[in-house]
Amino acid sequence: MSLRIIFMGTPEFSVPTLRALKEAGHEIVAVYSQPPRPGGRRGLDLQKSPVHQATELLGIPVHTPVNFKDDADRAQFRSLNADVAVVVAYGLLLPEAILSGTRLGCYNGHASLLPRWRGAAPIQRAIMAGDRKTGMMIMKMEKGLDTGPVALTREVEIGENATAGELHDQLMLIGARAMVEAMECLEAGDLPLTPQPEEGVLYAAKIDKSETRIDFSRPAIEVHNRIRGLSPFPGAWFEAEINGRAERIKVLLSAVSEGGGEAGTVLDDNLTVACGSGAVRLTRLQKAGGKPLAAADFLRGTPLPAGTRLG
Repeated sequence: MSLRIIFMGTPEFSVPTLRALKEAGHEIVAVYSQPPRPGGRRGLDLQKSPVHQATELLGIPVHTPVNFKDDADRAQFRSLNADVAVVVAYGLLLPEAILSGTRLGCYNGHASLLPRWRGAAPIQRAIMAGDRKTGMMIMKMEKGLDTGPVALTREVEIGENATAGELHDQLMLIGARAMVEAMECLEAGDLPLTPQPEEGVLYAAKIDKSETRIDFSRPAIEVHNRIRGLSPFPGAWFEAEINGRAERIKVLLSAVSEGGGEAGTVLDDNLTVACGSGAVRLTRLQKAGGKPLAAADFLRGTPLPAGTRLG
């Protein structure tokens, strides 16, 4: 036996779940993904999403509606006669017509321990807030934003130096296994649902560009958490004067360190930088248009000696 599944997802994070459901023997009757977006070096080429590309390799039909306001798109969804829709980072708040458009409803794989970090950027927000654990949750979707009852939870410890990229890769694999398990239970009629607590709700808003500039006046642990929470994308950054010109430099890795001084001042030859309290050592950096480099290699080409002000 297997379920007839509509899969809905867009980024790389969604792809392992799509493949895992297919490998588990379920029938993926169609895949929905966000429409191709401008890309390429000049932004002139339309690029299909990672899920779209993976789906074409699997030989499964792909649909890319902008939204589901058109009655024809809603009718097409219902006409697939699916048992269930599986949603992983699709990127669109689904209307009631879609949530009720399959026999068993829609189930979402979400990368947080709900109700903490509902919304668009749960992985980044958890690290930026200094959380020590997170996880993947499989929930049945309702009209609200990540408000539905939870079917399955997998907790994960967040290391003190873990980056958003590392946690992303870990959770996408855990989420794939969890969704396969949840669908097995659903098929067997044994998938209990637990309402989310009313307390502890936090929203993981999409990362804004204004949040990516490093504020060295903050305590060192906050600076470190912001750097790793934004690594590798979009990346936390500072500006420094190099050869008489202000240049933007992205920081991909850091470590909390000892030391003190005026916030934003380089304290030694190892790129230890004073913060509002304490200091951080910048260990991996990248100039605009350049490759990511370990601090020692970066400094050979771009000296930032003690006393340099970063901001």
